[in-house]
Amino acid sequence: MSLPVFLAVMLAAFLHASWNAMIKLGASKVAGMVILALVQGVMGLAVALARPFPEAEVWPWVAASAVCHAVYNTFLAFAYEHGDLSRVYPIARGAAPMAVLVASALFLSDAIEPMSVVGVLVLGLGILGMARGALGSGESRHLIPYALGAAAGTAGYTLVDGLGARVSGDPIAYVGWLFVAQALLFPPAAFMMRGRGLLRVSPRVWGQGALAAAASYGAYAIAVWAMTLAPIALVSALRETSILFAVLIGWAAFGDRMDRGKAVSAALIVSGVALTRL
Repeated sequence: MSLPVFLAVMLAAFLHASWNAMIKLGASKVAGMVILALVQGVMGLAVALARPFPEAEVWPWVAASAVCHAVYNTFLAFAYEHGDLSRVYPIARGAAPMAVLVASALFLSDAIEPMSVVGVLVLGLGILGMARGALGSGESRHLIPYALGAAAGTAGYTLVDGLGARVSGDPIAYVGWLFVAQALLFPPAAFMMRGRGLLRVSPRVWGQGALAAAASYGAYAIAVWAMTLAPIALVSALRETSILFAVLIGWAAFGDRMDRGKAVSAALIVSGVALTRL
């Protein structure tokens, strides 16, 4: 992985942690995710219409990705209703790189250097360490299955989009149409679960959702572009350094507890990133 791609993925990681913090800050997490999806849909349509229309073989990848993203958004919103940013986020993001690494080794032809594999595994240990306190800290245990559901969605759309963007040959257009499809799928599902009054929220919630949408769009566009230039599993793992950013944001902005376990896990995450660069 070249240095420019590496730095771009680090920026994507920061943006990803930032938009999650904005959703966590909102009074209604599900409403925030619906607003995010709607705004992203408008942004995606504006970008996609300025690009060549995708070939027919691209659309199954877009549809599959939209389903995976809907799963991710749904479970993530519910998880944030039960847990802190610095606890939910590591679990939701932590299991995905391990699943992607195994799937890449079994089904893809991406070449991953042995040291990069070690780095991914060390990174995974740090992520799991971040999440271990959920069972022993008195926090709601309901957050765990929801966060794991979000992790499953993450692993699914990471693999689908890495391959789909390669098939399309135009990651910018691919991401645009993806967010259009997501806007058509996730909000109706959310209305079925929570009712039509879901979006009767304050202008502040709309503003937070729109700002989160911009950060999310930028973060994912960078990630998908990077997956066309570097191994999918490696990009996926580096994106999960967003956990470190999320823990720091949770500590500084939300007053989440920063104990020794979190500090050690953060050090493992940084070490894992360093190993992937060797």
